[in-house]
Amino acid sequence: HTVGKKIGQGMKLAEILSEMRMVAEGVKTAKSVCNLSNKLGVDMPIAHEVYHILYEDIAPIEAVRRLMTRDLKNELDDQEMLPNI
Repeated sequence: HTVGKKIGQGMKLAEILSEMRMVAEGVKTAKSVCNLSNKLGVDMPIAHEVYHILYEDIAPIEAVRRLMTRDLKNELDDQEMLPNI
């Protein structure tokens, strides 16, 4: 939560990481999750906005705005993924 708090205070990722004495595991995970979701064609908008905040210097408030103004869609579009009951 240290990285997120400092991002929220307006610090840039490089500056935050240079000051930290511990590993910020979620930072690398955000990149891996986005790469994997792209490869598998899985829509993960929250993960992608986290990536944009960390690696593309998008302001957190802009990421929230983009998430909240996305076109509505059925979250269960892929009926194949539903278990047969």
